Amino acid sequence: MKQRLRFIINPISGVRRKNDIPTLIEKKLDKSKYDYDIAYTEYSKHAKQIAVDSAKEGVDIVCAVGGDGSVHEVGTALIGTKTKLAIIPTGSGNGLARHLKIPLTIEGAIELINNHQVIFMDTVIVNDKPFLGVGGYGFDALIAKRFNEEHVRGFSKYIKLVLKEYMKYKPTEVEFELDGVKRRENVVLCTVANASEFGNGFAVSPESSVLDGKIELCLLKPFSFFSAPGIAYNFFNKRAHRSKYTEIIPFQKARMFLTDKMAHYDGEPFDVREELNIEVVPKSLYILAGIEN
Repeated sequence: MKQRLRFIINPISGVRRKNDIPTLIEKKLDKSKYDYDIAYTEYSKHAKQIAVDSAKEGVDIVCAVGGDGSVHEVGTALIGTKTKLAIIPTGSGNGLARHLKIPLTIEGAIELINNHQVIFMDTVIVNDKPFLGVGGYGFDALIAKRFNEEHVRGFSKYIKLVLKEYMKYKPTEVEFELDGVKRRENVVLCTVANASEFGNGFAVSPESSVLDGKIELCLLKPFSFFSAPGIAYNFFNKRAHRSKYTEIIPFQKARMFLTDKMAHYDGEPFDVREELNIEVVPKSLYILAGIEN
């Protein structure tokens, strides 16, 4: 029996042209396995509503075609349902897709859908907001906000924005409680990682897994300007956990108190409350991936 598959395409997200995607889907998708249709988003948060309605209709797979924001919208709407998430990554970062070894080409991502390898991954809930891959409360949250405000696209423009903002950034203070122990730290990055990276190969928590029932608190302590190249090298070469400036702490539940009430979840900027209750939600989302359970 064929499965129902719905592609959700955001015409304006990501960095690649969307005009060719319907043709590639028709050409490359295994139609002996799937009956499919395509829905186009028409306004902000429309992808979330389409995903919610799709799950209620009993659609078997909903595929987010877009960048990390589109994946976040669609994926969080499917948490706790039987509908599976698929991804055709067309953004500039594609953090979760990279972690899950989903091909970054459209043709390769469609072929992975044809293979239909499904995992049952963990997700994260912070107060009332879920996310899939990574959430942050430091410099990365500021960059996500600026990235969204300036509608910056592309890796080179992203790097320019990072350098510009870092020159005037002051470390933020966070307080967190893990296993009954409270700590207060000044940090540049304060990241909660379910998956390993932000995107573009920037691996903030190289050993994180979406299948282990745990998440990681990743702290990057203040560092000198002269240390920046070495730190960047470690992050882009999956060695962040070996740096003397980083600390990575596995956990399942935590409380956190913020000085700056700014955050990002899967690259999407949010304003949050001062007190955060953070928890992993094990095995809560079915997703087609290039890794196995």
